[in-house]
Amino acid sequence: MSVFDVLQERGFIKQMSHEAEIKELLEKEKITFYIGFDPTADSLHVGHFIALMMMSHMQRAGHRPIVLLGGGTGMVGDPSGKDEMRKMLTPEFIEHNIACFKKQMSRFIDFSEGKAIIANNADWLLDLNYVQLLREVGVHFTVNRMLAAECFKKRWEKGLTFFEFNYMIMQSYDFWKLHHDYGCVMELGGDDQWSNMLGGVELIRRKDQEPAFCMTCKLLTTSDGRKMGKTEKGALWLDPEKTSPYEFYQYWRNVNDSDVKNCMSLLTFVPMEEVHRLCDVEGAAINEAKKVLAYEVTKLVHGEEEARKAQEATEALFGGAANNLENIPTIEITSEQTSAKVIDVLTTAKIFSSKREARQMINQGGLTVGETVLQDAEASLSADMFDAEKSLLIRKGKKKYFRLLIK
Repeated sequence: MSVFDVLQERGFIKQMSHEAEIKELLEKEKITFYIGFDPTADSLHVGHFIALMMMSHMQRAGHRPIVLLGGGTGMVGDPSGKDEMRKMLTPEFIEHNIACFKKQMSRFIDFSEGKAIIANNADWLLDLNYVQLLREVGVHFTVNRMLAAECFKKRWEKGLTFFEFNYMIMQSYDFWKLHHDYGCVMELGGDDQWSNMLGGVELIRRKDQEPAFCMTCKLLTTSDGRKMGKTEKGALWLDPEKTSPYEFYQYWRNVNDSDVKNCMSLLTFVPMEEVHRLCDVEGAAINEAKKVLAYEVTKLVHGEEEARKAQEATEALFGGAANNLENIPTIEITSEQTSAKVIDVLTTAKIFSSKREARQMINQGGLTVGETVLQDAEASLSADMFDAEKSLLIRKGKKKYFRLLIK
């Protein structure tokens, strides 16, 4: 089975520039390919995860990945699918984010000698001569073709700046540059990048008269089409400081039944026969698949030890023996705060985004302090609520646990 068959079976592939040629190429040759990542934050998030998994499957099959970090394109910002222009990032912010990305990616990609390449498009984009770029690259792009691109459609009402209009040319130039320097023949990426990726394929084919290809993976969405990876605190980050391993595990443990098979196929290396066995079930039996999904995804992102801790903490809590609290999110408070209002403490700790949200949940009977469902939104903590270890279990809704700990 070629990597093309693996990616197709697991549900990665969405669109291809030249399907028959790509299928034959991946069956018969070992190629160099790339995926670009713009450093818009100081951590990768779950939206990047599916691209990293696609890259990892390719590398395991003997193909060489190039991780292209967008030190140059990040100075502009991709307008694809955006209602308004992205915030301009400073060079210092971009450099910091690139360092964070490199560290996280080593969990998924083998960067040992000759196995993979890390490149930064700042190395060529920031020194480009604009007139030279227009003469060498701009002549291969027609404005009417670019304006028809799907990635710009959301911007017609608010207006698309000329600044952002250049992004497609920059990304296309990246592919041409990697093709020229490393023999890269294929770009992979999320399906929202389709228009930009086609630009690079067409540039190489027109400018160099050489074969080039692109293939998109589907975006991580729920069965009803909504984007996955959003939590109450925002994005589901791969950085444990931004999303703890316990919270990360809980996200996957609690996905909808209808999304389990898709997530397990895309985000784990569990063999597909096992995926079918675990997921092609009815009723409560799907919970076993959810446990496997949560453990396997957390293990890939945070390591086996953190996955085990999250699993043990979850089993202790949901098994009714809430005596193993050290691995759930902990909020440290001072002894003075043991007499503060519950909603003040939890809002300050960002468990609730506002006191209004906290009051609403309390009024609905959704906040449990210790073993008591809180009835009074103005209730205060008291020292006698805490156990001998100076901790107090808080449950928000049915499935989210936190621990207050007196420092």
